[in-house]
Amino acid sequence: MNLAAKLSGWVPWRRRSKLGRWSPTERVAFVLLVLISIFMMLPIVYIFNHAFKPYQELFVYPPNILVRDPSIQSFIELLASTKTTAVPVTRYMFNSFVVTGLSVTLITLFSAMCAYAISKHQFPGHKVVFGTILLTLVFVPETVAIPKYLVVSQLGIFNTYWGHVLPLVAVPTGVFLMKQFIDQVPGELLDSAKMDGAKEWTLFVRIIIPVVLPAIATIGIIAFQSAWQNTETSISYMQDEEMRTFPFYVETLTSGMANSVARQGALAAATLLLFLPNLIIFLAFQSKVIATMAHSGIK
Repeated sequence: MNLAAKLSGWVPWRRRSKLGRWSPTERVAFVLLVLISIFMMLPIVYIFNHAFKPYQELFVYPPNILVRDPSIQSFIELLASTKTTAVPVTRYMFNSFVVTGLSVTLITLFSAMCAYAISKHQFPGHKVVFGTILLTLVFVPETVAIPKYLVVSQLGIFNTYWGHVLPLVAVPTGVFLMKQFIDQVPGELLDSAKMDGAKEWTLFVRIIIPVVLPAIATIGIIAFQSAWQNTETSISYMQDEEMRTFPFYVETLTSGMANSVARQGALAAATLLLFLPNLIIFLAFQSKVIATMAHSGIK
């Protein structure tokens, strides 16, 4: 008996591939989904390639999606765009990182604490409070611009990081998603922990936080996107240029230019730098987002 016959005896059966078990309809649907996915990725591919295009490729018509002669000239131009100003581009980016980090931390913490109080400490009027929080979802941001300005003015936090962060802290969506998760924690579990001597902070950190981790990831993504791309606070509450953020600087890159060609390379590089953190954060936590949607009943 040769080696091939022995090996065939060790493998009594072979699994059919998943593709071979699919029906023709499933195969067609798979191909269509792949084509749609490729089509939806084209803007992302374009943003990455556009940032590395030299000037002779930036204005080609019709525009090319893929770069032919990659160059880092756009990034060099971006760094050099503030050489004649008192505030370097790195200062704007530093401000954005500080503001975004503080905003994400406070938004997730306050959303979880508020949802915990409403869900497990049903104080008189808790339904009214929760309903009022949900009611704020119907208001567009422009309707509360003046009240927020007055609050920031009364607190005296113009030209500070808190002037960036505090107007972003209240996120009704975060409270709603957190409450949906916390509602699933049995009250008996909390009562037994209290009987064992656990304090409120221990209950919140040791029991509630592990349960709401998917919601925390989702709210973190929402908070990161809103804080990282926000320009309202820089325009409304910051008079000192050194306290403004990177998205504000990106909007001013080509404003006041005598033509539509100047600084287009720097703008392409800045757009990539503004987009890249959002992409990384979403890819890192997208599985948690799916879990949150499944638990909260949102389809």
